[in-house]
Amino acid sequence: MKQPLISPSILSADFGYLANDIEMLNNSNADYIHIDVMDGMFVPNISFGIPIIKFVKKHAKKQLDIHLMIENPDRYIEQFIQEGAEVLTVHYEACTHLHRTLQSIKKHNVKAGVSLNPHTPINVLDDIIKDIDLVLIMSVNPGFGGQTFIENSYDKIKKLKELIKQTGSNAVIEVDGGVNFDNYKKLVQAGVDILVAGSTVFSSDNPSKTIEKLKNI
Repeated sequence: MKQPLISPSILSADFGYLANDIEMLNNSNADYIHIDVMDGMFVPNISFGIPIIKFVKKHAKKQLDIHLMIENPDRYIEQFIQEGAEVLTVHYEACTHLHRTLQSIKKHNVKAGVSLNPHTPINVLDDIIKDIDLVLIMSVNPGFGGQTFIENSYDKIKKLKELIKQTGSNAVIEVDGGVNFDNYKKLVQAGVDILVAGSTVFSSDNPSKTIEKLKNI
């Protein structure tokens, strides 16, 4: 089984010691730093804005995996890219002209991702999967960390893997929400390439060892 990439979500970090947590991730075997940007409208929570992105980028040695859970993300794409996004993911549900949004991201040589909420079926990506670098499957309802994993996510991941295979797309699969030691192996078996882990990493006694364990399938 292929070793997954790990993208720890700093939504679960200690904001009072954020620089220390970023340094810990720098020295760990994490592959990305996952940053959830929420606007309080698309999801019922408000999280990070541009100042925090700037702060993280200043200290980070890992690539920034930025997940925009916001309405009308086109307004801010260039700004997030200027502040250091190496992967920028928007929600299918938030984009009226998704192809245009993806092209706006990719023209800056940044990887363009599309996220699907738990209720959104895979087939909405049929006509655009070849234009996507990453598909983020939400395995909880977006907005808050520490939620319970939605079991139907396995079937969605398998369907997405089949769509990628059938179309010859180069998209990778990321999953976010409730990832832990009870399900991470099964997720990778279903086809996940990147595991986003927040509470599992930052609530552990040794986050670096937890990241290492998640990588070793």
